[in-house]
Amino acid sequence: MAKEEKTEFQDVTVREVLEKLSSDPEKGLTEEEAKQRLEKYGENSIEEEKKSPLLMLLSNFWGPIPWMLEVAVVLAGVAGRLEDFFVILGMLFINGGVSYWHEQKASNEIEALKARLSPQARVYRDGRRRTIEAKYLTPGDIILVRMGDIVPGDAKLLEGGNLSVDESSLSGESLPVDKSGSDMIFSGTTVKQGEARAVVTATGSRTRFGKTVELVESAETVSHFQKAVMRIGYYLIGATGTLIVTIIIVGLVRGDPVYQLLLFSLVLTIAGIPTALPAVLSVTMSIGAKRLADMKAIVSRLAAMEEMAGLEVLFSDKTGTLTKNELELQDPMVMAAADKHDLILAAALTTRRDEAGPIDDAILRALKEQSELEKYKILEFRPFNPTDKIARAEVEGNGKKFSVAKGAPQVILDLAEADESERGEIAEKVDELGEKGFRALGVARTSDGGKWEYLGILPLLDPPREDSADVIADAKEHGIEILMVTGDHAAIAKQVAGQVGLGKKIVEASEIFGSGKEKENHVALRKAILSAEGFAEVTPEHKFKIIKQFENDNRIVGMTGDGVNDAPALKQADVGIAVAGATDAARSAAVLVLTEPGLGVIINAVEEARRIFGRMISYATFRIAETIRLLLFISLSVIFFNFYPVTAIMIVLLAILNDIPIMTIAFDNVLTSPRPVRWQMKRVLTIATTLGIAGVVSSFFFFWYLRQVMEMPREVIQTMIFLKLLVAGHMTIFLTRNQGWFWEKPWPSPVLFLSLECTQVIGTLFAVYGVLVRPVGWGLALAVWAYAFTWMFVLNVVKVAVYKVIG
Repeated sequence: MAKEEKTEFQDVTVREVLEKLSSDPEKGLTEEEAKQRLEKYGENSIEEEKKSPLLMLLSNFWGPIPWMLEVAVVLAGVAGRLEDFFVILGMLFINGGVSYWHEQKASNEIEALKARLSPQARVYRDGRRRTIEAKYLTPGDIILVRMGDIVPGDAKLLEGGNLSVDESSLSGESLPVDKSGSDMIFSGTTVKQGEARAVVTATGSRTRFGKTVELVESAETVSHFQKAVMRIGYYLIGATGTLIVTIIIVGLVRGDPVYQLLLFSLVLTIAGIPTALPAVLSVTMSIGAKRLADMKAIVSRLAAMEEMAGLEVLFSDKTGTLTKNELELQDPMVMAAADKHDLILAAALTTRRDEAGPIDDAILRALKEQSELEKYKILEFRPFNPTDKIARAEVEGNGKKFSVAKGAPQVILDLAEADESERGEIAEKVDELGEKGFRALGVARTSDGGKWEYLGILPLLDPPREDSADVIADAKEHGIEILMVTGDHAAIAKQVAGQVGLGKKIVEASEIFGSGKEKENHVALRKAILSAEGFAEVTPEHKFKIIKQFENDNRIVGMTGDGVNDAPALKQADVGIAVAGATDAARSAAVLVLTEPGLGVIINAVEEARRIFGRMISYATFRIAETIRLLLFISLSVIFFNFYPVTAIMIVLLAILNDIPIMTIAFDNVLTSPRPVRWQMKRVLTIATTLGIAGVVSSFFFFWYLRQVMEMPREVIQTMIFLKLLVAGHMTIFLTRNQGWFWEKPWPSPVLFLSLECTQVIGTLFAVYGVLVRPVGWGLALAVWAYAFTWMFVLNVVKVAVYKVIG
């Protein structure tokens, strides 16, 4: 089992605890004492730092894209263009409002953790037992806990108490823990059997549960998606700002009107803002999230879709994730019993069927015909308790009376008065089972002469889920490394690892973090963590630190879990995955919540995420290339030729006709990468910049031909340039979909293809018939199409060549 974290009252006697807390074990605290202590220690609840809703809202207006929109708002106001002012202001508030709404959903995480605290507690006050709200519990209170209760605070058992407590939500251990004498019980754990009184030693954030919550609050991650959007924003800000400053300087030197320079700066700023970038990427991920929901996996944070695409390391909790979180009887070792059935039947007669715990449940399930128990009458029954470590029953059946017992192997040996030879044999078998991670139970029965006979040994194990091995193999084929992390003993972890196909280099957390090793040698700590194939006997703090170490090594990390103990690591991980049946705390901290048993959907999620990632890379490359192409061409035309190649209304039309159909990229067909993928911004910016500059060359050659060779009027040239920018721009999306030739599979989805062609046709009709622009007729419009299509081949050659160079 996991090494228990020591608390202030762990190794002191009950008497010392009662004296230190000035508490009467029979009467408890007085109401006046309890009131004073509540004022001193605070309520038994979790305190979290409250963020101002106003500050949370305002934070969404700080960043690259908001800055560009804000600059555009100011310029529109100075230039007196009220229609532009209100449109851009509306876009700014819509983007900020949507982000704020998503952030508010995250506040449910701590609330779910707080809800895990028991809402009521049975407490002794002024010598009387009463039930109070758990939040009014305070150190020194005497409480009563019984089967089914959630322990309301950390407490030390009073003498005579015996409990079986499920601590899996805190420690990850699959087996209930026996508590007796003056053992500690902890807030948030569940009493499975027994009844006991205890003195409360810690409440609220001072409990082990509360420390787990503090870890969840301290977990902070910035997704790779957010970082990528920031870098794109900064890149476009730099490009737009540089060009605007250059134009203003040239214009002032040239003597251009200040008003005209401000107006053009506004137009250029609008052209440079990728206003649809966050929306397109969010819609793309939203559609992917809907598909995952259909697969019984709910995404709580859209940015996690991109993180899943790059998932490299997946930490899997053992209990309830790789295993079923229920004990199963393995192959029994028969000794004096007639056969395996005889051994299991004898053990089943010592179970309390109406209040069966995990061990009794496993034994009863292993008995093929439970109706067989009806043939026997239980004359006397003594249930298992942690002190004696044995359960006994006096039974009458088949005309005979006999006794049966099950319990710790050494206790059954003493009961059967085994000789040294038998003791040695059984001890060897129990040790062998322990090394393999099994929990062993001895079973005995009295013979006709009343002598106890050692019938055999029952090995118990929390078995792997049926699909665990297949999912792990599938994950490895997708380039994902699986590492087990569990609160259980290393022997159990190694046993399960061998069954599901994981590495058996399982490291005990105490070997890494114990005895100050963590502080002594950071290099050794890093090496020990990164070289392990799994971790055993871990605490929530250990999981949290292990996750951070891998993230510091520039790995995209996932974590599966189901308990409160997993919540900090789930939140810290790039991809926190709450499995089916997880606690509210785990689900709230995770970004992917599975609603059906099994882990196979994780691989489906990764595949879907990688398809989404391909679409996002395609769009981001297109958007950057188009912005560069438009900004650079317009700016250079103004600087060197003192010619405005497009009007303000044309800029608006281009923005609308570009952004609306591009939203359908979320439905595009893409190849699924066999390996983890992540944003390679240098690569994206290199391809996008190359395509953008090549597009500028194409536009200038076209502009030169129209102006110098054809000698067309200014208004006609502007319409022709507008149409060329639209048609060629839309064709660029076919180039950014893959690294090869645009006609190669997978072909564009019908939705994407039709939406792009429809907007190209609409723009062509505007140019032909003069809607908001000077008409040019069908002949010139078709010439533009031919020119754009020819350059599409040229740009494809350039793109393929650049990919070969950058690898």
